[in-house]
Amino acid sequence: MSAPTHTLRPRHAPRRLSTTEPAVVRWALTATALLFLGLVLLVPLAAVFYEAFRKGLGPYWTALTSSDALSAIRLTLLTAAIAVVCNVVFGLAAAWAIAKFEFRGKQLLTTLVDLPFAVSPVVSGLIYVLMFGAQGWFGPWLQAHNIKIIFAVPGIVLATVFVTFPFVARELIPLMQAQGTDEEESATVLGASGWQMFWRVTLPNIKWGLLYGVILCNARAMGEFGAVSVVSGHIRGQTNTLPLHVEILYNEYNFAGAFAVASLLATLALVTLVAKNLVEWRAHRPARAAATPTPEIPHEH
Repeated sequence: MSAPTHTLRPRHAPRRLSTTEPAVVRWALTATALLFLGLVLLVPLAAVFYEAFRKGLGPYWTALTSSDALSAIRLTLLTAAIAVVCNVVFGLAAAWAIAKFEFRGKQLLTTLVDLPFAVSPVVSGLIYVLMFGAQGWFGPWLQAHNIKIIFAVPGIVLATVFVTFPFVARELIPLMQAQGTDEEESATVLGASGWQMFWRVTLPNIKWGLLYGVILCNARAMGEFGAVSVVSGHIRGQTNTLPLHVEILYNEYNFAGAFAVASLLATLALVTLVAKNLVEWRAHRPARAAATPTPEIPHEH
């Protein structure tokens, strides 16, 4: 005769949260949020693609393959690539210093990392004009040595790097602070060099946060308008990025071309959003696996 069976349940099984609001309140809040997102986000986004393709694929393709558009695409990709690389290096260094060490000026460094969030992009562009413009602090010296920064690619890169450098650092600082220094100290005790510790201990622990910061940094770099508009000079085929090219086409009443290029930027934004969500899902997957309740185990007496 078989013995009776009992089930062992996990001691700390997660409980489902419940709210006291009635269903009508929850539905009303959900409907309000969806309505707001639809009016503010989905309808304008759909309008961009509708206007881009309204005259057919021919005008759309012509707008994207014109010499000015191709030049804007190349400049946008080049600027974003340089800005991302610079901000990865800076973000890693700043996050390591702030999270792993105690030193004088640490709070000041943390505050400076957030500076581009508080300063208008237009103001940051004007700062570079003041420094490197023809009448700026270093303008005469740059002209004497035939070096162009303002109204040239270097100025666009500098302005983009300035407005995007908090993104990588701000993703890594809280992550590295939460991880502490125990693993790095253990690696040092075992004889690991600084580079070995970085490549084999620190980087694997922060790889998803780093990738998340890179995605956000790249998205902002490709879509930056204010700071780049000030330092670019709007020279066709030379210093126009995609956002500036959209503005010029729109001001010339070339609405089909403007919306075509804008749809390309919108597509890049959607791709960035998908990549962001994939990184979030992959980064949180181990936590979800750890929180999964242990299956019930039959136990016989």
